Order: sequence, then structure tokens, then C-alpha cells
Amino acid sequence: MASTDSVSGSANGSFSSSPTTVVPLIINGKEETGTSTFDVVSPYTGEKCWTAASATPEDAIRAVEAAEAAFESWSQTKPTVRRDILLRAADILESRLEEYAQIMRTEMGADKAASQGFVVPLGVRLLRDMAGRITSICGSVPVVEQEGQSGMVLKEPMGVILGIVPWNAPYAFGVRAAACALAAGNTTIIKSSELSPRCYWAMARAFEDAGLPPGCLNVLTTRTEDAPAVVNAMIEHPAVRKVNFTGSTAVGRKIAAACGQNLKPCLMELGGKNSAIVCADANLETAVRAVLAGAFANSGQICMSTDRILVHSSIAPAFIEALKRALDAKSDPSTPPPTLVSMASKARVEAMISSALSSGAELIHGTCTTTDSTSAGAVDESSSIPGIRMAPVILGRVKEDMKVWQDEAFASLAACMIVDSDEEAVRIANSTGYGLSAAIFTEDLRKGFALAKKIQSGAVHINSMTVHDEPVLPHGGVKNSGWGRFNTEQGLNEFLVTKNVTWMD
Repeated sequence: MASTDSVSGSANGSFSSSPTTVVPLIINGKEETGTSTFDVVSPYTGEKCWTAASATPEDAIRAVEAAEAAFESWSQTKPTVRRDILLRAADILESRLEEYAQIMRTEMGADKAASQGFVVPLGVRLLRDMAGRITSICGSVPVVEQEGQSGMVLKEPMGVILGIVPWNAPYAFGVRAAACALAAGNTTIIKSSELSPRCYWAMARAFEDAGLPPGCLNVLTTRTEDAPAVVNAMIEHPAVRKVNFTGSTAVGRKIAAACGQNLKPCLMELGGKNSAIVCADANLETAVRAVLAGAFANSGQICMSTDRILVHSSIAPAFIEALKRALDAKSDPSTPPPTLVSMASKARVEAMISSALSSGAELIHGTCTTTDSTSAGAVDESSSIPGIRMAPVILGRVKEDMKVWQDEAFASLAACMIVDSDEEAVRIANSTGYGLSAAIFTEDLRKGFALAKKIQSGAVHINSMTVHDEPVLPHGGVKNSGWGRFNTEQGLNEFLVTKNVTWMD
């Protein structure tokens, strides 16, 4: 390493944090502090926790070239060897659970339940599941039409894969992007979020310490203003054969456009505006518990978070009262409000709340201030609490044209609307441009299945929350929530190319 203040080696010891620490790039198995750095600010304190190396387009090209050079050998590695490396990486990731979770909490403000209880363990399970699928990769031998001729269908790795990943669940998203590509015999570059660079460095260390050869997994991060040039340099490189992106729909459009210009296939898991439909016959306790968990887990900073609650009018008063009781029971004045990742995120969400309230919405839960026209609806919180905080808010009497109903919030914010029928609920749920996840609460499973078929979404969960991601289920969306699927056999096939071979007997 070029700096004694780098994080190199700390993954095997206790977690330490210092503003002078530099999170390096990883190119061809070597850690580099680069020619420039940027500050990483912790949402918990609002202060710099460390700095990170900022990649240049030239660094990006070197990473692609390293992955290209490593591809020939890695693609020929026996499936059992690849499997064992990924399984060792999962064991290492699991052994560093507390340390890696603490890095996540420091960088993006997650609480212990989200970081240590959900995101890191999910990354471990995803890695083990994908490792177990490697030896099942095989083609087929169809009977072709012509007499005296035979054929077979092969499944082969594609080449170099570029994975672009977000900040909100780094170990799950990083493992998903890296493991799917590596399991199929590809090599990869992970372009990490500038908000959680150390998490992605730590994930890569687990792979390296498991014996992954240099160049197979490269990790880059860069300043926000340099990201377009760095990413485009990689998309335009001939060696990059596919791009997978997890993040906002707005950025996804730009990535997809660049891929289209270069005729590169892309896998997109984008934003969501997820509805929970509470039918007239729903179990209120089950619905309230799942809606609150889906809305507020990880401070609502999950693409599958419950943003919209559609309640049948016949049970709406009872449901809203049950919702209030549950929230009051959870309320603890000694516990700080949830943390948001940035001041920009908080300001955007507060503006959504303010706009809704000024247009006729009401507060079902939460507090607001109306000190002036610009801050009306802003969440009221103690200025003595450090960090970027926003207490949970649930709005009622919302209208379909409000931003709070149409735009992804990515905060502890949900909106409630009363409907008169299941058909109306489905229509409103489908009216959004997104289609990632949905939930239905009913005691009639037959009705639940019928409604699930009508909802335009990549996933529908009956009597459980919208936030649901596990290794055995394919994950992805429709409409503005993207296309393609991660996880399971479908996720593995996203990173394989199909080749026909025929011969005359």
C-alpha cells in the first residue's frame, strides 16, 4: 500500500476508524490509494469517518484490462474449484460479521438490526447458494432435424462483467453482483457507491482471502462528479461484455442508454414504489406488523420498502387505530430517530411531506413544524442529536397526484389511502410506473392468489411485508423497476452465453 493509514489488513483484526484512513481501490489484486481522494461522511455524526481513493478513467481501463487478462484462466477453472473459493469467502464474511456490520453502520447509518441482522447475513446466504449452483451449469443435447447430424447446446461464461452497486445494502448487493459473475466463470469489476466504499473493499477482501486469483474481482470507487466518465470508460471498453446495475431509476436510464449505444446487454434492478393492499378480511395484527416493518426497516432505505398502504374502507378506521397503537408502543423518547444517508436525501423527503400536507394530506403519525413556507411539514427533531435524523412519518388523505404517492421516498415515510374495493386497490397499485414488490393481506388465500396475478410487480407477498429477498427466489422488477433477475438459476443464467455446436456424424 502507498499509505500507512490505509485499511489494508484491518479485515483480520478489530474495526478501527480514523479520518486519516484511506480506503483503497483494488486492481489486479493490489490495493492502490490512487492520485486523489474524497471524504466519506458518516450520517451518524455528520463528520468525516475516513477518505477513499477516487478512480480515474485510466484506473478504470486498467481494471478492465486486469479482468480481461484473468478471464482466460478463471473461465477454465473447474467448477468445484470455483465453488470452494466462494464457500470459503462466505465463511470469511460470516466470521467478520460484527466488524463488517460496524463499517456499514458508520458509512451509511444503518442500525444494528439492518446491518448485523439482515444485510451481512443475507450476503453470506447469497454467496453460499450461488456457490452451490456452480456444478449444475450444463448444456443440453437436443435431437436435430437432419439425418447424420448431431448437436449440443453449451453454456459458457461471457467475459468481463461490470457491476455497478448502491450504498444501502452493500454486502448483499456486492456479493450478488460479484458472485453471480464469478460463479459463471466470468471476471468482474465492481464500481461501488461513493457513500459506502469501505463496505465494498471489505467484501472484496473476503474473496481475496478465500483464494480468488488476482484480477478476477476488481473494486473501484470515485467522486460523484467523476463517476460518468469512469463508468462510460468501462462500458465502452470492448472487453466488457455485460453490465449489471442496482440503483435508482434515474441513473439506470443513463446506464441503459450507454449500454444501448455500445450494444452491451444489461441487467437492471431499479427503484420501487411498493404497495401493500389491506383487504377487508385481513388480519389486522399481521397487516400492521408487516406494514410497519416494511416501511421502516433500514430507515426505509430499501428499494422494496412499503411506500403505499391501500386499506379497504370497511376496516380503515380499525386499521389506522391499530397502526397508531403499534407505533405508540414502539415509541421511545430515549431512542434517536432513524438515520438517513445524507442531508440531500432528508431535504428531498421533507419537501415531499411539506407538499403533501399543504395539498390536504394529514399526519397519521409523526410530527411536523410550520415555521415558514419553506419548512412546513419538515420533521420535528431535537437539534442536540448528532447526525442526519428523521423520525418516522405516516400520512393519510393522500391523493394519487401527490409526489409522496408517486415518487420513491427512500426514508421512514409511508402514505395511506382508503379504497372501496379490491379492484380499486389493484388499479391504484398498478398506476405507478414502478413494479418491484407488493404485499396483499387477506385471510382468503384463493383471493390473495387472484389479486397477485393482477398486480404488475416482480414479486407479490401474501400476508408478509414487501421487503423480501432471499437466495432461492429470483429478484427483480418490471416497468421502471428494471428487467432481468438476480439470484437462483435465473440469476446465474444472466451471466452465461448460450452456444450451439453441430457436427456431421
